Amino acid sequence: MENNIINRLISAAIDEDIPWGDITSDYLINKKDESELVFNMRDDGIIAGLPIAQKVFKTIDSNITWINLVEDGDYVEKGDVIAKVRGNSIALLKAERTALNFMQRLSGIATLTRKYVELARTKSETVRIVDTRKTTPGLRYLEKYAVRIGGGYNHRYSLSDAVLIKSHHMEILYESGMTIKRAIDKLKSHISHTIVIEVEIDEMEDLSDALRSKVDIILLKNMSIDQLKLAVKKNNSLKKLEVTGGVNLENVANIAETGIDYISVDTLTHSARALDINFDFVPIREELYPYEAAVEAE
Repeated sequence: MENNIINRLISAAIDEDIPWGDITSDYLINKKDESELVFNMRDDGIIAGLPIAQKVFKTIDSNITWINLVEDGDYVEKGDVIAKVRGNSIALLKAERTALNFMQRLSGIATLTRKYVELARTKSETVRIVDTRKTTPGLRYLEKYAVRIGGGYNHRYSLSDAVLIKSHHMEILYESGMTIKRAIDKLKSHISHTIVIEVEIDEMEDLSDALRSKVDIILLKNMSIDQLKLAVKKNNSLKKLEVTGGVNLENVANIAETGIDYISVDTLTHSARALDINFDFVPIREELYPYEAAVEAE
């Protein structure tokens, strides 16, 4: 992950939560007190965001010690201890909520993504579940990271990365008499040959025009299973085909079975439920080593 981006996001989150200090902990807790805490799961799911959480604590106090008991991408169950932290008590109290917010949000995205991936793979070993730009403002970098942790793939990161001619573009262009093919030709004269071009269609009658163009990917919007099967047949592996709109956990396997290459799912980042993660303070042991090992040793 890009450290500059991560550092900026973490600094903003910390400034949001403790702009002028923690007026509870700062006045109540002895400044020399040290504590240990453990993060434990209240949900089953895919963990994501551990490196971010660790960096939050280290940003508050570089002397804090953090130990991972699992890694991003691991499946965890309710009751599992996922990390252990030791350090200044005030620093731990200042960092825990921001760290939890990141982990819960990212783990929720990773968990939902994994569900879509596993369902799709029951019908196709090659189909890819991809995300969209429907992300939380300011958190796109991390949310797309969580999608990858869950086994999904990233669509374009921004409007600057790749060309996607949507139906809204074509509605405007049709008024001037421009076809999909002419629109692609115009773009080709302005952009690098390495840039991927994708066009969205929401009517089957536009498919033939898209197939004749120099587009790389055709995005099929809000189409039925029968329409998708017909599109795959007409395409005959000429272009990559992507599906968007109306995708859910109930129909993603059926969509994958049509032979589509990509399935974009906006709910991955805009509707994922945060995974419930808790923390508890525990007695300080002389040696700091993984919590589970400590329990076994006792």
